[in-house]
Amino acid sequence: MSQDSNQDKDKLWGGRFSEPTDAFVEQFTASVNFDQRMALQDIAGSRVHARMLSKVGVLSQNDCDAIQKGLDEVENDIVSGRFEWSVELEDVHMNIEAALTAKIGDAGKRLHTGRSRNDQVATDIRLYLREQINFIVAEIRRLQSGLLDLAEREFDTIMPGFTHLQVAQPITFGHHMMAWFEMMQRDASRMMDCQVRMNQSPLGAAALAGTSYPIDREFSAEQLGFDQPTRNSLDSVSDRDFAIEFCAASALLMTHLSRCSEELVIWSSAQFDFIELPDRFCTGSSIMPQKKNPDVPELVRGKVGRVNGHLVSLLTLMKSQPLAYNKDNQEDKEPLFDTIDTVRGSLRAFADMMPAITCKKDNMYKAAKQGFSTATDLADYLVRKGLPFRDAHEVVGKAVALGVDTAKDLSEMTLPELQQFSDMISDDVFDVLTLEGSVAARNHIGGTAPEQVKKAVVTGRLLIQD
Repeated sequence: MSQDSNQDKDKLWGGRFSEPTDAFVEQFTASVNFDQRMALQDIAGSRVHARMLSKVGVLSQNDCDAIQKGLDEVENDIVSGRFEWSVELEDVHMNIEAALTAKIGDAGKRLHTGRSRNDQVATDIRLYLREQINFIVAEIRRLQSGLLDLAEREFDTIMPGFTHLQVAQPITFGHHMMAWFEMMQRDASRMMDCQVRMNQSPLGAAALAGTSYPIDREFSAEQLGFDQPTRNSLDSVSDRDFAIEFCAASALLMTHLSRCSEELVIWSSAQFDFIELPDRFCTGSSIMPQKKNPDVPELVRGKVGRVNGHLVSLLTLMKSQPLAYNKDNQEDKEPLFDTIDTVRGSLRAFADMMPAITCKKDNMYKAAKQGFSTATDLADYLVRKGLPFRDAHEVVGKAVALGVDTAKDLSEMTLPELQQFSDMISDDVFDVLTLEGSVAARNHIGGTAPEQVKKAVVTGRLLIQD
């Protein structure tokens, strides 16, 4: 037999072919260099598939036992780093099956009965992504815990709140951290929702039409921790909407982290000087010795682009595929895997960094006194005195104009100066014009009052325990 014929025979699908695969095509079409990260999930699926085949009488108990033992050995080789991956065997599935067969002989060749690489890879990806979502949610919770600690510590630290990046109203730093907490809460919820929808087992869908063997898909699904088997064999092997949904949730999560990063970058600048980032999360300049660059927030802000790109990549990948499986779907893994790695890395960096941030309270307070941040409080004061809001708005606008001309904040004006715009203003106006009075007045659910921040922290701790 020629060497080429031997190469054909080594392929698990080589019986139909009369010449070996072109060397370049072999490299071009192989996926083992990246899909080997699903090796343990592939082995888990194979264990259950073998037990199911034995249960329904398609596989003998002796062959099932040999397969389980052989898979143990293969798994040990992979975990220990002894396993030799082969591009010639294309992917993680064929590498493992070939290694199993080399260890136990013909029993290994019977493992693939009643399944295809199409339902096998669809199962592996779900198992892998399900586990990764658990890790991601755990990191979100760790970040949220750090935000809660920071909010609790700075529950009454006053800073300017912004709209259009202009000073709007005074808020508490703790309240701002709780806004980030709420973003993360929704992100965790989206991840868990995605996990619920993807937790159906494709195993048994085979290539596209199911199999003629008397398989027990419910047994396989239960053994692998799925809620149920998928209901349509064509859909089971052909769609990657669960991966797209995960990348969409990841894009939203990274967008939130990017917005947080932007504020950290701004706040740590010399022009704002609101916070101090810990040195271990910053780097210096090769030429300017005074520099302390907020590299971690900047890099996280930049990484959102690659995650958004992966989402578009997967959407484009699926948009024109006819049912059922197509080789295009080999391209689903690298965007998915990189999204997972990027999200986990970004969350880890933030979860480690946030509790170590130092607030510069005096600078925040001073900034909150600029820009007439209590103007709305003066308008509300006049409304409570009986003046229609639109009239109150005009009165305060005139008072602010005087403040601009005299370089005085509203709280620094004299009572006569304020009364020239409305005779409804009296001594008690100064109770609402202070920064402390302004934040304390917003004492309702979702408000910035220090009392509400403390309550929100308590509620937040209960939420992340669920």
